[in-house]
Amino acid sequence: MTDINKKDQLYALIRQNPFISQQELADQLGLSRSAVAGHIAGLIRERRLLGRAYVLPDSRPVLCLGAANLDRKMRTLASLQMGTSNPVRTQEVFGGVARNIAENLARLGLPTALLTALGDDAAGHALQAHAEEAGIDLRGSLHLAGTSSGTYTAVLDEHGEMLLAMANMQLYEELTPAFLHSRQPQRAQAALTVCDLNLGHDSVAALLADARSAASPAAPLVIVAVSQPKMAHLPQDLTGLHLLILNRGELETRVARTLPTAADLQAACQQVQQQGAPQVIVTCGADGVYFANADSAAFGHLPAQAVDVVDVTGAGDAFSAAVCWSLCHDSDDLALACRRGQQLAALTIASSATVSPQVGPGLLDTIGTATPAPSSQP
Repeated sequence: MTDINKKDQLYALIRQNPFISQQELADQLGLSRSAVAGHIAGLIRERRLLGRAYVLPDSRPVLCLGAANLDRKMRTLASLQMGTSNPVRTQEVFGGVARNIAENLARLGLPTALLTALGDDAAGHALQAHAEEAGIDLRGSLHLAGTSSGTYTAVLDEHGEMLLAMANMQLYEELTPAFLHSRQPQRAQAALTVCDLNLGHDSVAALLADARSAASPAAPLVIVAVSQPKMAHLPQDLTGLHLLILNRGELETRVARTLPTAADLQAACQQVQQQGAPQVIVTCGADGVYFANADSAAFGHLPAQAVDVVDVTGAGDAFSAAVCWSLCHDSDDLALACRRGQQLAALTIASSATVSPQVGPGLLDTIGTATPAPSSQP
């Protein structure tokens, strides 16, 4: 077989697995390692590969880091009564903030990878199979023997609104700074990095340190809050962050005060910006979305969209996914990103699924292009 055919075979193997080692390539192709290195150097010269890790020009993924859970949703059939048994309808679905964002992005047509921790149980195997079927790259994830996968149990009222939620996610403590360092080659090839706050404080701090390192500039880093208790995982110094997405309650936890008015929200966003986050998006449910952009003095607001609520689970993650999709396509137009986020969140709220089955490539391409400019708050 000619060298040209061997090089094309090597290119095909790299396209299947951009993190395959030179030795694995040599073994599969019956070549010496030096011959493999020569072919790779040729592919880099031809711009068919982009340097280390053999990244293809059209396949730099959005890398999501955080939780992938088995979600249990219990919806009451009547008004909840405390201290007694309540009839419910139960559904088990795949969830986790980072996983939900990754599935939305993959369905929207972006190359997507997920770094998470999975237990060696039926839930973990099911989570992996479902993610791979959705087109999510899980090759760098951590598999823990003798450990249960993460679970999240939400109790919803008869209208689909959340009453309370319980999370069992200790295994994400294994996503340590050392683990993140071990995945540096994969992380270095991301077009955008999205981290949820199921990662511990030290791991989030390590991501921020990498993001602000002049020696190894990283992909833009987006952090998505998870809950008010897990705001403790967000370091005080946010230098290096590209965008912070959180809700009103999580922002109140961050600044340690209530934020009842738009002026209060604006002051809190400015405080977070002074801590190093140049851009902040705050979702406020029926009050819509507020956003602060480092390049504009205006504090933007978009009113909430009218939607018939079926189930709110996953709506915030869909919003974050659409924002990230928009940032990948339209730079830092936060108004447009938020409009797209609201559209995908509304689609999710109107569905019983955590990730709406209607999500697909092209869905967000025209959203927001003819929408009036956002209102500016005092």
